[in-house]
Amino acid sequence: MANPNPRDNNRRGPRGPRPESNEPKSENSDKVVFINRCAKVVKGGRRFSFSALIVSGNQKGKVGIGFGKANEVSEAIRKATDAAHKRMVTVSVAENTIPHEVIGEFGGGRVLLRPASPGTGVIAGGGVRAVVEAAGIRDVLAKSLGSGNPSNVVKATLDALSQLRPREEVFRVRGKAVPAKKEAPVAA
Repeated sequence: MANPNPRDNNRRGPRGPRPESNEPKSENSDKVVFINRCAKVVKGGRRFSFSALIVSGNQKGKVGIGFGKANEVSEAIRKATDAAHKRMVTVSVAENTIPHEVIGEFGGGRVLLRPASPGTGVIAGGGVRAVVEAAGIRDVLAKSLGSGNPSNVVKATLDALSQLRPREEVFRVRGKAVPAKKEAPVAA
């Protein structure tokens, strides 16, 4: 049966694999945390502008956040992504969780992060989840204690992750030998 609208026939392209692009593949995963729309009232009506908050990470201990503003959503996201890639920081990850409990603060935002046993998963919401997953942490307990502003929550989470120190580094700084880990008793 022929399509009743002849204009639709011209739009359909061949189905198949998409052509390869020349852009290098990035190993970073980007997640949009928040998009804000702002309206400016002018003589002819309203002018909208957008801001985007992005979290980017390689899921191997590096994570960054970026904020971008533009008159179009896609451009704001692109700017924020570029900013996140430039501001990547390395965080300490111990066996898919964090080495110790920590509280991060930024502005009115406070975030508590606790290590979790294997298989727990990421118990966190919104901006905290985005940052923790981008860093490659698979088991963690989190609670946002202060402001719910997405920007402050994300920055507080990044502050908490940047405070983490692995066990070996703490012993080395204190000038002590690293004790061997205790083996768990085997149940008969």
